[in-house]
This record gives sequence, structure tokens and C-alpha cells, in this order.
Amino acid sequence: MLITLSICVTASFVAGFIDSIAGGGGLITLPAMLLAGLPPHMALGTGKFAATLGTLVALLNYARNHLVNWHIAPFGVLCALIGSWSGSQLALHLDSAVLGKVLVFLLPVGMLVTFMPKEKPQIRPLVCSGVRFWLVMPLVSFGVAFYDGFFGPGAGSFFIIAFHWILYLGLVEASATAKLFNLASNVGAFIAFCVNGQVLYAVALPMACASIAGNWLGSRMAIRTGAGAVRKFLIVSLCLLMATLLYRTLG
Repeated sequence: MLITLSICVTASFVAGFIDSIAGGGGLITLPAMLLAGLPPHMALGTGKFAATLGTLVALLNYARNHLVNWHIAPFGVLCALIGSWSGSQLALHLDSAVLGKVLVFLLPVGMLVTFMPKEKPQIRPLVCSGVRFWLVMPLVSFGVAFYDGFFGPGAGSFFIIAFHWILYLGLVEASATAKLFNLASNVGAFIAFCVNGQVLYAVALPMACASIAGNWLGSRMAIRTGAGAVRKFLIVSLCLLMATLLYRTLG
């Protein structure tokens, strides 16, 4: 149990640090918990508890520095809550053995996500009007959150990509705003897993403390260093994912 806890807590700190900057923290925590022996449903629920508290800390850090774009929140956050709860319900209805295979299959999806963000010219249309706001963003929010509730890794990067490419937010602002949507999707998923008894609090509480520390440090770094940090840590996420995949495949 001590080895399992050590692995999960260390992974949670590193994941929180990376997730607060560029998303993709689940690329670290989920494989770590699976490798440590947690059942797939329990790993998802336990990870959501830790991620929820850590994401809240990162969001507060970004909000204090006025980097969160609140205009896109009203519809998107509600869609994220519904989407993540729905995705979690689907995961809960899958057999544990089947879910484990699905999670391993989906890990490369998170890997591909880390390649996608590229800096665009800072064209800044109004984000609170037009088809992109009223139709595209609610659909994107629901879809990414559904994926987050069902699986998780890479969802934060998906949100960053969406805000950067669809609404033309800068990378740091996109990362900051993504935390609001990540928080909503984490809450929705956590509720679903909690109600079904799929949260191992003996592991989740220490992981949450580590996640809080990692998210606080990571968000502070992103605020200080800007878009360069976001791009660099997306690459770090990819390398860590590849290492876990190789270990799981060859081990």
C-alpha cells in the first residue's frame, strides 16, 4: 500500500504541475494508478477527486491575475458538467476488464493531442457572439467533457486547443480559461464516480494535496513565463506518456 501511495502521490504532483500549464495531467496519473494496481473504475474516480481540487487552485491563481476569459463560461460550463457526468455514466456501465482495455487504447489519443497547439496570430474577435460562441463552443465543451468523464487524459489540452483555434485566445489565456471548464468536467465526473463508490479516499486525499501543490507551482510558472512554457510542457506530457505506454507494453 505504501508503494502504491508513493507512486500515486508523486504522479499527482507532477501531473498537477503539467496540467496547470498545458493540460494532459491525466496522461501521468491514470497510467500510474493502473500500474500501481488500482482497478480502472477506481482509478478514474480517485483521479477525478484529486484533479478537481488541484484544478481549482490553478484556476484561482489564473483568475487573480485576470487571465480567465469569463465571457465564454455561461453555456460552456453547463455543457461541460452534463458532458462529463454522461461520460462517467458510460464508463461505470462498462465491465472493469473491458474498461481497462479501452483506457489503454485511448492513451495514444492523449498523446496526439499534445502535438496540436500552435501559436496563431493574435486576432481577437468578440468571443461572446456569433456561431462559434452560441453553437460550436457548447458542442465542443460537451464533447471534450464527455471524453473527460469517460477517460480523461488529454482533455485539458483539448480545451486549450479549442479556445486557441476556435476563439483565437492566446495560449496562456486559453490555458487559464480551460481550467474553468476542466473544473466543471472534473466535478461532474467526480459526482458520478462518488455516488457509485468508486473513489478510494485513502489514496485520493494524499493525491489531492500533491495535486494542489503541483497546480499552484505550475500555474505560477505559466503566468511568469507565458506561452513558451505551455508549448514546452505539452512536449513533456508526450514524453511521459510514451514512457508509460512502453512500460505497460514491454513490462
